[in-house]
Amino acid sequence: MDWSAIIYATVLLLVLLPRSASDDRLVLGKPLVPGTTIVSDGGVFALGFFSLADSTPANLYLGIWYNDIPRLTAVWVANRGNPATSGTSSAPPALTLTNSSNLILSDASGRVLWTTNVTGVSGSAATAVLLNTGNLVIRSPNGTTAWQSFEHPGDTFLPGMKIRVRYRSRDGERLVSWQGADDPSPGSFTFGMDPGTPMRAGLHLIWNGTSPVARTVPWTGYATISGQFQVNSSSSVVMVSLAVVRTEEEMYLAYSLPDGSAHTRFVLTYSGEYQLQSWGSSDWAVVGKWPANECDLYGQCGPYGYCDGTVTAPTTPTCKCLDGFEPASLEE
Repeated sequence: MDWSAIIYATVLLLVLLPRSASDDRLVLGKPLVPGTTIVSDGGVFALGFFSLADSTPANLYLGIWYNDIPRLTAVWVANRGNPATSGTSSAPPALTLTNSSNLILSDASGRVLWTTNVTGVSGSAATAVLLNTGNLVIRSPNGTTAWQSFEHPGDTFLPGMKIRVRYRSRDGERLVSWQGADDPSPGSFTFGMDPGTPMRAGLHLIWNGTSPVARTVPWTGYATISGQFQVNSSSSVVMVSLAVVRTEEEMYLAYSLPDGSAHTRFVLTYSGEYQLQSWGSSDWAVVGKWPANECDLYGQCGPYGYCDGTVTAPTTPTCKCLDGFEPASLEE
């Protein structure tokens, strides 16, 4: 008997077999528990339980992180303000897909820590799939998307996501900072598009609570504003294509990266900075941040002044009066 031929045929068959259909998805009857992960089809992202704090028992969070870099970097967390604990119970926390096409995260006692609240969809053929973009989607039996994590962002803005404002409801997605470096609970800073008057639509703001602290220039009236910019640092050259798009129902901010780019993300830090970060050989490099200077601060020069960002001399004031106005105090 030619054993070498049999071994070769067996190895070839294992190579040619497709990956298990459950590798990148959650299905009915197979909950996700600590110690197991779901990995996107291309291997870029993973969904599972992780712990950041050194508490005993540790706080457990369900999240999505980069699967192919050595440093744990969560880009989305489900139960941000409601962690589970890894105690001695024989029943660990679990993420389950239900017959109603909902994802439910429950702890050892059965207490619901987080759920998707999908309504009007049911069926045993529904699946929850982690895409290679980092988007977790619930697909109904007919293949449509019933829910997606990209529409419920955390502190990270990924390629393929939209940060938008809807004209009729005046709402939309916002990034929400972490509370601290090891605390993913919602912080006080948010980033998004201004939901106020249509004249200011397209204006991007950072808020601290309800108070705006930084702003961009407002939308100028074009249907689409797009552009590319290259950011250089000691360790990274990042090409980012940004677009602000207006449709009949909404306006949104999106961006993309060239194929083969290093992992790059926008993140709203717990200190209130909106940073562009790119992965280097062993850590994240901050290749851009906003607010970059005092002219980015909201209301920096008052209602009748403007901030001159071209000023470089430290003794020259950046705040100047609009035409027709004079300073109330030359000294100040």
